[in-house]
Amino acid sequence: MDAIPRRALGRTDLQVTTLGFGAMELRGGTTGPAISDEAADKLLNQVLDKGINFIDTSIDYGRSEELIGKFISHRRSEYVLASKCGCVPNAPQGSDHVHTAKNIREGVEHSLRTLKTDHLDVVQFHRSLGRDEFDAEEALAELLKLRDEGKTRFVGVSGVLPTLHEQIDMGVFDVFQIPYSALQREHEGVITKASDAGMGIIVRGGVARGTPDDWEGRRYYMLPNETMQDWWDSSKLDELLEGMTRMEFMLRFTLSHPGLDTTIVGTSSTEHLDDNITAAAKGPLPDDVIVAAKDRLTAAGAQPAQG
Repeated sequence: MDAIPRRALGRTDLQVTTLGFGAMELRGGTTGPAISDEAADKLLNQVLDKGINFIDTSIDYGRSEELIGKFISHRRSEYVLASKCGCVPNAPQGSDHVHTAKNIREGVEHSLRTLKTDHLDVVQFHRSLGRDEFDAEEALAELLKLRDEGKTRFVGVSGVLPTLHEQIDMGVFDVFQIPYSALQREHEGVITKASDAGMGIIVRGGVARGTPDDWEGRRYYMLPNETMQDWWDSSKLDELLEGMTRMEFMLRFTLSHPGLDTTIVGTSSTEHLDDNITAAAKGPLPDDVIVAAKDRLTAAGAQPAQG
């Protein structure tokens, strides 16, 4: 199997595989697929054995941090580890986030214990706050203190428009996690802006937040009356597959954005993991296919946000 390419994560000194592992699918409970400890052990070690070196998790992804700590903390030197802050430790899944200095510190320290590590490589605010919200109860100041203490190396935001522009202009964040795919192109331009400013770019939703079987129920981010399936069908993207599966096309389309450093794709299936790795190792789609796909998507109305 070909190696997955690596890129620098923005201005950080981290080198990350262009395909990362999104560990939300390990959450279990009432909001995620059931996964046994044995299956989680096999999956996480396969992630590393197959060459993926970037893992993204969160306090509020159920058992995700616990399973990572239990099964691969002994291999900590092999992966870049990112988690989130603002989540409330031990709160029920779906609980509101709290952006106080106290909760930021408690959350990061909870993650360190659960993940069985002495540092996180990246901690990201799990909500796309504005400057005033970051400052209101010193949430950002506390995260920067934690960075200075060595408990995280870099800081970031899981961001969306319109607040992304303000966050980039603040100049304090090293990394942004941003939704993007062929069927969710509204952040295409702001990804370029953040990357050009030196920030690392983690793309989430790079295969349109699930398998093609899920698209009929997935609403488009800025046009909530449209589904992913609507955009795919109206753009006639099946005509461009040339032997690819829809999932391979989607992943390689996402990898074609020059501002991307890594895209996190989650799964609880070792078979799906292998399929994703095979597709990612092929790299971006050919330029002519990207041009044709974007022309069709734009004509159908799935295009980058303006401004």
